[in-house]
Amino acid sequence: MDIRLNVDGTVPFVDEKTGKSLVEKAVAANRSLYEKTGKGSDFLGWVSLPLSVSESDISEIETVSKNLKEISDVVIVTGIGGSYLGAKAVIEALNSSFEAYIDSDSPKIIFAGHHLDEDYLSELLDFIEDKRVACIVISKSGTTTEPAVAFRIIKRHIEQKYGKEGAKERIVAVTDRSHGALRKLSEQEGYKTFVIPDDVGGRFSVLTPVGLLPISVAGIDIRILLKGATDMEKASQVDVPAEENICIQYAVVRNLLYGNGKKIEILASYSPRLHSLTEWWKQLFGESEGKNGKGIFPAGVDFTSDLHSMGQYIQEGERMLFETVVSIEKPREELVIPEDAENLDQLNFLSGRRISEVNRMAELGTMLAHIDGGVPNIRIEIPELNAYILGQLIYFFEKSCGISGYVLGVNPFDQPGVEAYKKNMFALLGKAGYESEGEKLRARLL
Repeated sequence: MDIRLNVDGTVPFVDEKTGKSLVEKAVAANRSLYEKTGKGSDFLGWVSLPLSVSESDISEIETVSKNLKEISDVVIVTGIGGSYLGAKAVIEALNSSFEAYIDSDSPKIIFAGHHLDEDYLSELLDFIEDKRVACIVISKSGTTTEPAVAFRIIKRHIEQKYGKEGAKERIVAVTDRSHGALRKLSEQEGYKTFVIPDDVGGRFSVLTPVGLLPISVAGIDIRILLKGATDMEKASQVDVPAEENICIQYAVVRNLLYGNGKKIEILASYSPRLHSLTEWWKQLFGESEGKNGKGIFPAGVDFTSDLHSMGQYIQEGERMLFETVVSIEKPREELVIPEDAENLDQLNFLSGRRISEVNRMAELGTMLAHIDGGVPNIRIEIPELNAYILGQLIYFFEKSCGISGYVLGVNPFDQPGVEAYKKNMFALLGKAGYESEGEKLRARLL
């Protein structure tokens, strides 16, 4: 595989005997993912998903994507959690930080429905006022508050601008196969729809139409992305020995460190293009493992920026964390540091060197400093950032997460705690059926 896992930076912090025991658990956990004998077995469709996406499914996504490109300057993706984070991660990682997308024919992708900020939605309406607009709305139920509120507003804008008939070709829904408010609305209005598989949870859905459609609209070749994921799936199947299976290895080392008091995992990268990948990773592991009073807390940093803010704590704060670094060997562009005649900044010793070399030495220097400071270091090394490698990386994290959750002893595929805030919010807003609870909550807040 192109992705390499380096755990040398954890050796001083783990026990070899305990490690062997956890390897056995992880091998059994990987097997149970395929045999569907573990907790949450109804939500394991993602395990073989890369191999099971059909040619007709891909072609249909590409056809709808082509149509949206032709009629839009902006496509608004409305969703929350797994309904937007995976797509945002891939689009941000594989396109320019400042200019148009690599595919110049692609519209700008904007995300909405992932919070309830009034200013953001108001500014979004101002931004799209003079632009050709389409919307991909993603929700299994169609009633999740944040995306449902945003979609109401965007749907009204599109209908006022293009009429009901025009809205039909500009709104695409990704939703449940047969149930839910969004499915009913789509059938009433005649929207094109794609299905969220019943056996794939939101945070594992980036390789379904949930992620593939927005990614395709952004001009990224989803066939190459799926090929990378497929190859990683093959490389992590049950017949692959643990010593060759990096998904098992990552899951084992995480749990070894957790057992030794390392309760926080920091995912770090030295490229700002991976910021949203970190956000997706945080949901994947946080929502999968954080239950029953257990779980590693997933945090993220963007280096070297955050070395000037979080660096002090990571280096010398409480020793309850470890670090996983996504390391990119080869940048996409080449830029050399120039000579300066006056050398007031005293940086002429770097003249003629590529910025990537300086960044690399900062990365390696930080790794050594953190290990010396008592922070175990896991490295996920990739040769470059492209659709194929990113497909590998997405599936690597998904498979590792499933294995790790089983090793931890939780159901990695449910999220019962997510509903707690919703019930309180509905009660405080006076939703029917929540009135009495709302009175109690308001009394607590006074």
